[in-house]
Amino acid sequence: MTTIQASTLPSRADVPRDQTWDIEALFATPEAWQAEAEALPGAMDALGAHAGRLGTPEGLLAYLTAADDVELRLMRFFSYASMGASVDGRDAVAAARRDQASTLAAHYSTATAFFRPEVLTLDDSTVRGWLETPAFADQRVRLERLLRGKPHVRSAEVEELLGAVQAPFASERGIHPALANMDLRFGTAGGTTITQGNVDRLTAHPEREVRREAWENYADAHLAARHAQAAMYATNVRQGVFLARARRYPDAITATLAPDRIPVEVVTTLLDTYRAHTPVWHRYWRVRRDWLGLNELREYDVKAALVAPCEVSYAQAVDWLAEGMAPLGDEYVAELRRGLTTERWVDYAENEGKRQGAYSNGGGRVKPYIFMTWNGTMNSYSTLAHEIGHSMHSLLSQREHAFSVPRYTLFHAEVASNFNQAMVRAHLLEQARAAGDTTFEVQIIEEALSNFHRYFFIMPTLAAFEMEAYRRIEAGGTLSAPDLMTLTADLLSQGYGDGVTMDRDRSGILWAQFSTHLYANFYAYQYATGISAAHQILEQFRADPDAARERYLRFLKSGGRLDPIDALQEAGVDMLSPAPVQATFRTLESYVARLEELLPQRR
Repeated sequence: MTTIQASTLPSRADVPRDQTWDIEALFATPEAWQAEAEALPGAMDALGAHAGRLGTPEGLLAYLTAADDVELRLMRFFSYASMGASVDGRDAVAAARRDQASTLAAHYSTATAFFRPEVLTLDDSTVRGWLETPAFADQRVRLERLLRGKPHVRSAEVEELLGAVQAPFASERGIHPALANMDLRFGTAGGTTITQGNVDRLTAHPEREVRREAWENYADAHLAARHAQAAMYATNVRQGVFLARARRYPDAITATLAPDRIPVEVVTTLLDTYRAHTPVWHRYWRVRRDWLGLNELREYDVKAALVAPCEVSYAQAVDWLAEGMAPLGDEYVAELRRGLTTERWVDYAENEGKRQGAYSNGGGRVKPYIFMTWNGTMNSYSTLAHEIGHSMHSLLSQREHAFSVPRYTLFHAEVASNFNQAMVRAHLLEQARAAGDTTFEVQIIEEALSNFHRYFFIMPTLAAFEMEAYRRIEAGGTLSAPDLMTLTADLLSQGYGDGVTMDRDRSGILWAQFSTHLYANFYAYQYATGISAAHQILEQFRADPDAARERYLRFLKSGGRLDPIDALQEAGVDMLSPAPVQATFRTLESYVARLEELLPQRR
């Protein structure tokens, strides 16, 4: 077996400037940031002077204007601090800035806590009358959303208690990542210590024995703590059920979805349609087994490369993105290219201390930022395509609306990111087929299927898991580690069919490997709805590019002005119907069919 050698990475100070983001656009120097740190507390405390004065349109508008100004400053302040900590976790000064920013964010929440209860004591019809005046044009959406939650607001005494339990109720969300990231030890694979940062790379290693070691040892570490993890997750579910009942919702999922006016039917339709089409996944697992020349496909084989990986430079990826997104128009492409190059939205350098993962940060309306690490693979290109979708969404929506208009939700966001991947992927496949380059074609299909596996296999499985977990607690049941493991293994088995030989215990611990996705209630399903809406929009571009472009750009520019279901309805996507999920399965099936067609050449 090959021993995997660790590479020597440059320090943060030694990476090329053009591979780092333009953080100076937020604050020119650390001293400027520190000056803001000293000024913000006073600005936050001054908001308290508005308490008791919201009962007139002038008083309400004065508070909202002042609070918006402070919140935008805080957003830029927090972005600078968190971005600095992301790029070098060894930098103690950056870590201190992040902690200071978190403290000020909590200060802001305390300083503005009077706003919601005071507004909700006002007469609804009176406030709605104010909202029809021009002065409230930019404040209307968020105030209307605040008012529609009024039926679930309790007495002042109960509200005070519900507010007080928020911090202790969030405790297990901090315990799980602390356990997973600091206390669990995952052993080695191929002579390399397994970490949260490298486990994905090791489970995709070309040597099967390395993949097996990585997958099994990672699962075994979580299995060793399964009872504690089950207790934490069950506590999280019980807390969600308690809060939903306290606010007089019929169940926890309704309580979570209601603020964004997302019907529960969106989730049930997603899961019902997914289950009806799992034979497409079964077919894929079989063709993957045959491509790899295995007698049986194991779970540690699902990420193994079908062909030798190609090298992709950052410059090449930028060109692919610009060419692939051309149907959105010259202006969109020009903005995208400038952001990825001269305007330095992206921090893609690889350096010591840089955390793993990727994200897009709205940048406090200065410019959007992308955090990632470029490793020269198709996965790097795919990550960039995904994150630039978020960034362009932020840019276009921020230009269209004042800061007071709500920002888009995760439900909105995952459409934009997945659409960019889908659009560019379609362009690259056309190029590969025109050139007769079947190796590159398979590499593109592999990139697609890796994305589908995450968003359209794992996430629907977690969503179904979560639905059942909450149902059991709401019915007075329990959630033990064996219960959760059996549930997870059964759900995975539905997706694997006869295509994957399962290790049920290790498969069944999958639920324990997710922090954000399961500890933020009913979160995971939005990744599956996002990829589904994106692929239905892609089909619209194939049918009528001009009309589709107009609708899609309107969706991006709407930001959070419209609730997500309404925004997508305007884009021609009905998330209450099975059509978006069916469209995505059509795309998945086309990839599988092409692999089947090419398989004889492989042999």
